[in-house]
Amino acid sequence: MPADVSNAFDIAFWFADTALNENEYLQPQKLQRLLFIAQSYYCIVQKGRKLMPAVFVADETGPMEPNVYMAFSRGRPDIDAEIFLPYEVEEFLSDIWRWFGHMPIERLDTITKETSAFKNALKRGPRAEMTLKEMGVSFLENCEAPAASQVTSQKVLRTQSGKPVQVKAWVPGAKKMRL
Repeated sequence: MPADVSNAFDIAFWFADTALNENEYLQPQKLQRLLFIAQSYYCIVQKGRKLMPAVFVADETGPMEPNVYMAFSRGRPDIDAEIFLPYEVEEFLSDIWRWFGHMPIERLDTITKETSAFKNALKRGPRAEMTLKEMGVSFLENCEAPAASQVTSQKVLRTQSGKPVQVKAWVPGAKKMRL
């Protein structure tokens, strides 16, 4: 399944930069929990789509994306990352940050470790993978986590006949206007 962002590092850098801009220290474990939460809620909100191509595993410390974890293990890695993400993705990440970014790591651990995806993967063994579907469903069932409708600012707009529609930001094409 294709993802809406080309790699998990773009999302990790977005969270790291946002924390830096708000003078907040972003612990490596907190970054991992935010990545897991973002991927899970994105799956719910976008009806099964992936935010980023990432594999999340159940570690004894909590859910993690091992590649991002290794890359950030000695601080911010020196790699090229996409500075500008699609508007819808940035808006979504802002919602995730607004809701979860200021929570202490202990609260994020409670939320993520109570998911059925994490618990089931942990039963399968250390570093067992969690599927995207498992992650999304587990946040729908999780009593510790807020509902996706509370977290995201995505509004339901309706036509004049009452039919719900999805509205996206207008992005002008590459064609130049003729004078």
